Amino acid sequence: MGSNGANGSSGAMSACARLRQMLAQPNEIITAVGVYDGISARLALNEGFKCLYMTGAGTAASVLGMPDLGITNMTDMVTNAGMIAGLDPTVPLIADADTGFGESLAVSRTVRAYMQAGVAAMHLEDQPLNKRCGHLGSKELVTEDVYFRRLRAAAATRDQLRAQTGQDIIIIARTDSLQALGYEAAVDRLRKAGEAGAEVAFLEGIVTKEQLENVCRDIKDTGMPVLLNMVSGGVTPEVSIAEASKLGFRIIIFPSAVLSVVMEAAQAQLKHLKETGLQKIPESRKHQGPKLLFEAMGMDERVEFDRKVGGQSYTQGI
Repeated sequence: MGSNGANGSSGAMSACARLRQMLAQPNEIITAVGVYDGISARLALNEGFKCLYMTGAGTAASVLGMPDLGITNMTDMVTNAGMIAGLDPTVPLIADADTGFGESLAVSRTVRAYMQAGVAAMHLEDQPLNKRCGHLGSKELVTEDVYFRRLRAAAATRDQLRAQTGQDIIIIARTDSLQALGYEAAVDRLRKAGEAGAEVAFLEGIVTKEQLENVCRDIKDTGMPVLLNMVSGGVTPEVSIAEASKLGFRIIIFPSAVLSVVMEAAQAQLKHLKETGLQKIPESRKHQGPKLLFEAMGMDERVEFDRKVGGQSYTQGI
């Protein structure tokens, strides 16, 4: 995979260049935890994750309060991605871009928007515009011609902007064809996706250990790294990061790692409040008030910045 280390004229390494550098380490696996809003992204950064993943399902749920059924549009997705990528521009963000939100010209516009938002990598899939979560049933597909046209449009836009501005983005080809067409046909789509300009392969909805064991080997000769999607409670057999690395995967994403536990905890809190009239507050958080949240969201750094530029707002403390 090619590399472009500069970001504008500053000479600083861009998030995309950093992700390319990580992918260039042959025995390392990139772990990208799924985030969907400012809180989840901040907490992941605080824990020291070196790569983030913006989940489309989480974006649909948190931004729109809707299911992952192709309801989000480009503006919804790129606005959320730009906010997350901007929290720490040194940490690469891989972002769901669904179908690219249209035909060639729309895909090109989407790629430009994601690049300008600071996204390091984006994945495009072969479902129609009325797509659905990859771990639901009865998924439909577009033809190979339509799919590869999306990828060629994405790759051409990436190459054009890279030449003009030095910006860069990694194009990930996701196929949802395993369910309808079978393993061999799905792998064949990914191989052809590489010829269309994709740089990373993503077989969605893996359902057997055998498929997990074979896919990296079956795509190895293309030179494309393979991404594994580990959805909480999804159709894919659960493997650890170490196991995924041993199987040959180069990227592993955990889209619902945060969302699933937040949903459960929030439902329990709301149920308790409705039934008792009281909030359930852990002992460790009693008497902390909102300060604990604000500190996790970077309050100390913001206050210090204000002090350094001569601000007086926080001289008496918070």
